Amino acid sequence: MIRIERRLRQPAWLTVAVPLGSLVAAFALSALVLLITGHDPIHTYRRLFDSAFIANGALSATVVSATPLAFTALAAAAAFRMNLFNIGGEGQLYMGAILAAAVAIATGGWPTAIVVVLMCVRGAIGGAVWALIPGVLRAFFATNEIITSLMLNYVAALILTYLIFDSESYWRDTSSFEARTFPQGKTFPDSARWPSFDVSGLVVPLGFVLVLACAAVLAFVYTRTRFGFEAAVIGDSPRAARYAGMRTRRKILSVMALSGALAGIGGASQDGDFRHLLDPRGLTQANYGYAGIVIAALARYNPFGAVLVALLLGGLQNAGYTLQGADFPAGLVGMMQGMILFCALGGELLVRYRIRVGRGAVAAPAEAAA
Repeated sequence: MIRIERRLRQPAWLTVAVPLGSLVAAFALSALVLLITGHDPIHTYRRLFDSAFIANGALSATVVSATPLAFTALAAAAAFRMNLFNIGGEGQLYMGAILAAAVAIATGGWPTAIVVVLMCVRGAIGGAVWALIPGVLRAFFATNEIITSLMLNYVAALILTYLIFDSESYWRDTSSFEARTFPQGKTFPDSARWPSFDVSGLVVPLGFVLVLACAAVLAFVYTRTRFGFEAAVIGDSPRAARYAGMRTRRKILSVMALSGALAGIGGASQDGDFRHLLDPRGLTQANYGYAGIVIAALARYNPFGAVLVALLLGGLQNAGYTLQGADFPAGLVGMMQGMILFCALGGELLVRYRIRVGRGAVAAPAEAAA
């Protein structure tokens, strides 16, 4: 006899054991798939780890891959902690990239420090405004934010594509016949190229430094401020929060704006750190927002945990690009990401609920009947 019952208290050790157990289970299931398809799991994992973290320049490439993933993971974690399921980090990153690119193009010759700040501010505004659309619909019309934020991802992608491929907008390069024939964004001036830092051979982009700063701020806000306390109460029991006089609508808007702003700064980082132009094809093919949801779930919405998991998945992606070939399973990285998400969701169930097996599982109903 099996009964599933909700845990009244969650032991502290579960917050560490469940994510680790989820990763172990995901790698074990992936190994089973590799065996079935005729590949040696140990050899494959060794190659993955070496290409992700050990080989020359691998760790620097992993940090680059992890930076946008960490931004969208923090965006998801910020909303999910209040049981607001913002699935729109992808679109919010696009809108942040669009507004940040406009600043970068318009401020040629300005000091780099000022341009970086303006790009971050405009990126945050773009992401926050885009996130407020499902936020307003949820707060005032009880609309499901999962559906609205997800649909807005496609709207943002169409806007991004329109600006470069289907119009002669401010963002599109029309300075030559080649540029008009093969659409691309305007290349940013040197002042809009964000600096990077060399730490004992490890090249760290400015965006990753901003990720760490954002994680620290988010952790402080949710654990040390009234804002974070009220968000936790509203997430656990909206009825109790309203009874206590908390303004739930205002908090929904604030949390959604915070979530969108984090994703928008990620879009600005993509512009300034890596691409140096508005790149619709590259941004839409990367799927940073959806991968960020996986990372946030596996990190159990802990900001610093999200950064660490982003490094892990960024390493997997980097290794997948490096090793892709006839002897390497092309879909391995995507399959492993799916396994990790599946196991993370299963682990979350074990954190919230307890499984009882045996005669005790039916004792309570029998006693009630007596």
